[in-house]
Amino acid sequence: MVTHTRRELSALLTERGLRPRRSLGQNFVVDPNTVRKIARLAAVGPGDRVVEIGAGLGSLTLALVETGAYVHALEVDNDLVGPLRDVVEPLGVKVHHVDARQADYGEILGGYPGVVVANLPYNIATPLVLHLLESEPLIGRLLVMVQREVGERWTAQSGEEAFGASSLRVQYFAHGEVVARVGADVFLPRPRVDSVLVSLRRRERVRIDPAWVSEADLFFVVRTAFAQRRKMLRRSLAGWASEGVFERSGVDGTRRPEELTLEDFAALAAAQ
Repeated sequence: MVTHTRRELSALLTERGLRPRRSLGQNFVVDPNTVRKIARLAAVGPGDRVVEIGAGLGSLTLALVETGAYVHALEVDNDLVGPLRDVVEPLGVKVHHVDARQADYGEILGGYPGVVVANLPYNIATPLVLHLLESEPLIGRLLVMVQREVGERWTAQSGEEAFGASSLRVQYFAHGEVVARVGADVFLPRPRVDSVLVSLRRRERVRIDPAWVSEADLFFVVRTAFAQRRKMLRRSLAGWASEGVFERSGVDGTRRPEELTLEDFAALAAAQ
């Protein structure tokens, strides 16, 4: 089985009268070595159920099929669904014409656990991944290619420059790490930024026990603090914090939000 090269994918687009749509953030991977590397890092094989989001014209799909996994390919673009089906359905792939943000993953997976593998459009990457972590428990693992800045933000730790509210949100649900960098030259069209592959593994239990502090209370404090991330906590949380909350929590009010761990924010929320 051969995945699409740049020339082959360009020819397929021309043949069908298609072009990548900027409004959907379409940048197709056109390097066979890259898609096979993604499939290898996804660590899937026979018996696994894979959901590929934004399958495009099937470059990554073909590499996933090579692993022996059963692949569900999601594609929202009306113009691409037909060509995608022509390429991958003869190989046993099930193509779903659906917006990944509204898909019924339980139905797609038949109630079985699954792995998401995707080259995600930059404009929906963070809200989509957070939706999957928050709402789709059957998705136990994700391997997604995203803009480098986005991936580094998801996986940043306290004290690092990229650390922020989305870092904490991801950490609440999952263990995340950047597992590879991907240059712009493997895409058609070529984006202006480099990408990274991020591996996310769902925790068996969320990182902060809801019996200690609720998810809603915890992330209200996180959002409030990071809305003024350069200010000390006693300033950024001035409209929220009750008298003595810093003393009760053991968190120094002169610290800044990017210096705190998720447990620190939980301590603040619990002490309110």
